[in-house]
Amino acid sequence: MTLTYDVAVLGGGIGGYTAAISAAQAGKTVAIIEKDLLGGTCLHRGCIPSKSYLRSAELFAAMKESEQYGIVTDGVRLDFGKVAERKQNIVDQLHRGLQYLMNKNKIDVLQGKGRIIGPSIFSPKSGALAVELADGEMETVVSTNLIIATGSRPRELPGLPFDGVHVMSSDDALRMSEIPESIVIIGGGVIGVEWASMLCDFGVSVTIVEAAPQLLPAEDGDIARELQRLLSRRGVKVLTNAAVAADTYRTDNGQIVIEASHEGQPATLKADKLLVSIGRQANVEHIGLENTDIQVRDGVILVNGSMQTTEPHIYAVGDVNGGLQLAHAAGHEGILAVKHLNGEAVQSYAHHLIPRCIYSRPEVASVGWTEKQALERGHAVKKAKVPFSAIGKALVYGDSDGFVKVIADRNTNDILGVHMIGPHVTDLISEAQLAQILDATPWEVGQSIHPHPTLSEIIGETMLALDGKSINI
Repeated sequence: MTLTYDVAVLGGGIGGYTAAISAAQAGKTVAIIEKDLLGGTCLHRGCIPSKSYLRSAELFAAMKESEQYGIVTDGVRLDFGKVAERKQNIVDQLHRGLQYLMNKNKIDVLQGKGRIIGPSIFSPKSGALAVELADGEMETVVSTNLIIATGSRPRELPGLPFDGVHVMSSDDALRMSEIPESIVIIGGGVIGVEWASMLCDFGVSVTIVEAAPQLLPAEDGDIARELQRLLSRRGVKVLTNAAVAADTYRTDNGQIVIEASHEGQPATLKADKLLVSIGRQANVEHIGLENTDIQVRDGVILVNGSMQTTEPHIYAVGDVNGGLQLAHAAGHEGILAVKHLNGEAVQSYAHHLIPRCIYSRPEVASVGWTEKQALERGHAVKKAKVPFSAIGKALVYGDSDGFVKVIADRNTNDILGVHMIGPHVTDLISEAQLAQILDATPWEVGQSIHPHPTLSEIIGETMLALDGKSINI
């Protein structure tokens, strides 16, 4: 049987379902082919479940320190089964919401494995997919346009394959039925830092091993140093300029043992579990790319600013195209692809102007260039930093660690980057992004009235501090 659509979307994660809804809203007939569950990694194995765990960890830590608020609690304990149950309830609710949106927008969802089989026999400018459904039946899907949104998966460390029990990916970690007493995390990027923060708050002894000179290698150095200081203060052992020797991995009495080097010195690491979080790799295999003229380089699909591949009727959005591996970036790319295939003008976006958020405790958020990147690009830099300890709401909230740092061009007064570490900064970063997109000056942002007492006051204060005009520092 052949099913015909205007747009077929291969992959039902946030990039795929956002593209599908946008196409349906534009009057297109649309199908999504998803081999697992609608919502993809973000909903089922990434953003949502991990943030649910992080919220439980944050609340558990706060309850253990509740006496500072005048609230005396006795016998606070963690029920990890309930933590996992809450996580799953949230995921299930959002999954039902996505299914409703598919019905509302008249999008057909085919649960099965899709593979490109080349141009359609009906038109060389359209494409065809062979879809193996969950029940083993085969369908052929023909579409005028195809959007590839197959996402990514955790990257293995060569010589240290995941076994799901001792050597875990983030996917495996989310399936743990109980938390370990100790863990070694290889990789101090976003995923590694979030898991370190979460597990530390749950009472786990945590060691992070990061090969770069700092945690969060893509972030501003001041932010990375502050995060390391605050994690270390909570008991996380952080080893930067460090590497493990995969061939030395072994188990001993149920524990993992692996040899490492730290700043040139040997070290032996032991723990109950080993979590490898060294990035993600695009899912480009087994989807029929060999039957197209699509170019793949360094393991990702090449696209232009409209998300169009070298096959004009095929687009690729999200992690599979090698851009920023962020859920909101994938969703935005899905919208861009649909606009382009619909004949609308598309304005490509600068990757550095997409907000980056890390949901550790404290949170980290940033947009624009780091100080190092700004200097490398030849900017004459001026900068300012305001601590949360100067903000009344942070003191009321009971969390005044961290700061906001703003970098601007000394000659043009353009905002080059905004970097935050502290309470709820992932909810504050959008103002900074909007300021950069609208080409606002620090003075203009600083002159806008931020309500008092709120955490948002720190943005205005830091913008004013660039010219020595801050009121509270």
